[in-house]
Amino acid sequence: MTGLIHYCLAYAAFDPAWLTHPAVRWPLTGAYLAVLGLIAAYGLHRYWLVWLYFRTRRRVPKPLSRYDPLPRVTVQLPMFNEANVTRRVIDAACQLDYPQDRIQIQVLDDSTDGSDQIAQERVAFWARQGVDIQLLHRVHRHGFKAGALADALAGATGELIAIFDADFVPPPDFLKQSVHYFTDPAVGMVQTRWDHLNRDNSLVTRCQAIFLDGHFLIEHTARNRAGRWINFNGTAGLWRRRAIESAGGWQHDTLTEDVDLSYRAQLVGWRFVFLPLVRCPAELPPEINAFKAQQHRWTKGSIQTAKKLLPTVLKADVPWGVKVEAFFHLTSPMVYLYVSLMALLLYPAFFVNMQPFEGGSAGAFLLGMSVFALGTASASAFYVVSQQQQGRGVLTTIAQLPVLMSIGVGIALNNARGCIEALLGHDSDFVRTPKYNTLQPDRHTGGRHAQRVIPTPSIKTWMLVLEIGMGLYTLECARMAAFSDRALLSTPFLLLFSFGYLYVGLTGLLNQRLAGGPTPQPAF
Repeated sequence: MTGLIHYCLAYAAFDPAWLTHPAVRWPLTGAYLAVLGLIAAYGLHRYWLVWLYFRTRRRVPKPLSRYDPLPRVTVQLPMFNEANVTRRVIDAACQLDYPQDRIQIQVLDDSTDGSDQIAQERVAFWARQGVDIQLLHRVHRHGFKAGALADALAGATGELIAIFDADFVPPPDFLKQSVHYFTDPAVGMVQTRWDHLNRDNSLVTRCQAIFLDGHFLIEHTARNRAGRWINFNGTAGLWRRRAIESAGGWQHDTLTEDVDLSYRAQLVGWRFVFLPLVRCPAELPPEINAFKAQQHRWTKGSIQTAKKLLPTVLKADVPWGVKVEAFFHLTSPMVYLYVSLMALLLYPAFFVNMQPFEGGSAGAFLLGMSVFALGTASASAFYVVSQQQQGRGVLTTIAQLPVLMSIGVGIALNNARGCIEALLGHDSDFVRTPKYNTLQPDRHTGGRHAQRVIPTPSIKTWMLVLEIGMGLYTLECARMAAFSDRALLSTPFLLLFSFGYLYVGLTGLLNQRLAGGPTPQPAF
């Protein structure tokens, strides 16, 4: 660490005169303006989503009719080495308020650590209570989660398929609130909103909750009610079996098999419904490395899906509004790469006027304010509205924004790596997000159950060091800005960048040490 600090200080002290050479300045300026333009474009799109949300929020979907009798449903519970939450999700699924002769439970447990014994015990218990439940344990890992879902579909008896990941706890009335939308024969999938069991567990969970609220309450609602396409989120939703099969079934050539199947299903004509008022609670990853592993998978998988399906979507016979929204939806993780590039260009920006206007001019002021409004302010509006629509205090949310933005910047390198890997065609396993069950009571004290940090094998030590290095780099930029009349106003934002990188890197390194190092662990 000392060597890294000395290196960064030495780098900060070098003679920057060469940066002003035209052969260097103009490429840097072009790159800087291009990155700012791309970030601004996606920021403008966030404003568009907020506007679209307010325009369409009263278009509440209603079932075409109601089933009588209710359709047969198969509930699938994919899991892998989930000892902390296996019992909870199986018990919740078996207590769904639905006619016993109309529901089948499939526990898809491919565990290799012995935790499948918990599943065996709970399956045997509920079978004795008359529940139609079976445990499907594969002896191979082909296809990971997508492979498990595909293999289980052959034995499913339901015309509708409900899927819950192991960290979810479906409420008893979940099926009765959602199945009736399938009375419309054009509906292929119904997605419900994720709720959060441990929203206030830590700084990381509070930020995640706001991130996800924005995705579900603003993005999903706006897109679905405006006739754009949405995606199944991998859990807390129901599929019509025919929709899965007609779209080509579950495929595992991307890390987001849910997004992949969603777009293929909508390409062949199926309509999706999002129900923001039907909430399915789940536990958020309580520590930073688990969160980063999940984000890396989602980011990489989204770009993989864009490479796979976006050309087909753009050529499809669908409205242009659908095509444009699909482009922004599938490519939105690229913003993390653009933010990382912008951070790298911050230091040379102090020595090169990397904008078409002179510093202090009206043009420079307008350019700076435009970038701020389209980049930072658009994200702020997006998340403030998502909280305000839930009845959460606007002022409280605004007070949380600096930390929220810092964490978003802090994970940018991790997610940028996912984008680059996807663009280069680098394959990787589906690495499961560690599940903790932080709300589980201790059998002796009755308080929360304390557990050691679970290793996250996809988090590399060199990435943590790189994040810390970026924190020091942006901290030096903040120091320089504080003593520069031209860049003084940027100091608070540079400090947010620095805090985000240092928090994510240092916390990740600490948790990795607490977990015993980057211990290899099977993927799922």
